[in-house]
Amino acid sequence: MIEASAAAPARTFVYVSAATAGTIDIYEMDEAIGALKPVSMFDAGKMVMPMTVSPDKRHLYAVLRSEPYRVLTLALDRATGKLEQMAVALLPDNMAYISTDPSGRLLLAASYGGNKIAALPIASDGLVKEGAGQVIPTGRNAHSIVSDRNGKYVFATNLGSDAVLQFILNAETGLLTANDPPQVATGAGFGPRHIAVSPDNKSIYVLTELTGHVIHYALDADTGTLCEVESIASVPADAGLSPGIAPPAPASSNSMASITAPVDDGKPKVWAADIGITPNGKFLYTTERTTSTIALLRVGEPDGRLAYVTSYPTEQQPRGICIDPSGRFLVASGEKSDRLSVYAIDQTDGVLTPAGRYPVSAGANWIEIVTFQ
Repeated sequence: MIEASAAAPARTFVYVSAATAGTIDIYEMDEAIGALKPVSMFDAGKMVMPMTVSPDKRHLYAVLRSEPYRVLTLALDRATGKLEQMAVALLPDNMAYISTDPSGRLLLAASYGGNKIAALPIASDGLVKEGAGQVIPTGRNAHSIVSDRNGKYVFATNLGSDAVLQFILNAETGLLTANDPPQVATGAGFGPRHIAVSPDNKSIYVLTELTGHVIHYALDADTGTLCEVESIASVPADAGLSPGIAPPAPASSNSMASITAPVDDGKPKVWAADIGITPNGKFLYTTERTTSTIALLRVGEPDGRLAYVTSYPTEQQPRGICIDPSGRFLVASGEKSDRLSVYAIDQTDGVLTPAGRYPVSAGANWIEIVTFQ
């Protein structure tokens, strides 16, 4: 891997996993105007998604959700942005989400269909070479898993069980243990999906897939437990959408799913997807796939309370958004679009202004942005 010299200017690269094409598309971003220039395309394999970047920015980890389920460790070339495969490890299931802890020692993964989370060791050289060191069964549809910014606590969403799980991360052993209480419940039928941690580590924001709410939790730094502060709609009522419906629980002798399952009214459904917060913690964005929109919410000081502002049309069926490290640009992908959209973020009010659209491979979803200083 080529190392940039100390005097080299900062360079920003954008990585987009395209599940249908089986590629990771690579672009260089002009940090002055947000323009993207294609760099290359890495042939990863069918159903490549999700991805995450190591804390030291040396590696990109990418999951293949086609069998055999596995995670690739890809070296990041600081000079060119190109990728080189360095390792591959098997996963215990089809993983819908991955992240690392702040130390870069653990790769955390959540399996939606497998109803489980897992932790894989990351070696001192940054490679994931072994299988899961820990696998924990969860409620229905584990959808995302993240650490707090200090690496002491871990949270995972269970969409089908309407719960956010709470764990304590042992820094010495790298093992997760259930906190007390082990979970907090969301509203019934909300379907918690993706998580954003505030830069000050005081708030956890959870986007609900089936209702489009952002649930704001206060994080207790001493105990690692969450306390709900508010629940703000990111999908306005005039969007004309009904709440989505979670997948049914597996049939069993004591299951009440057939009795309690909501009735489909035939109307278009809320289908929220991704959430992101700017590095300064002032603005939060979410995506909704049915209406193909991005919502803007402002974050109040000092309590982190949210206020919905507006929504913007974007690429068709927006699965992923990512804010660049400078907090000046947001990149959005659409699973049913052959383009990426780049938006300039107004630093005063968070308003998004289109800054360009660029070709991308089929099934674009996950986006990671890395700046090398």
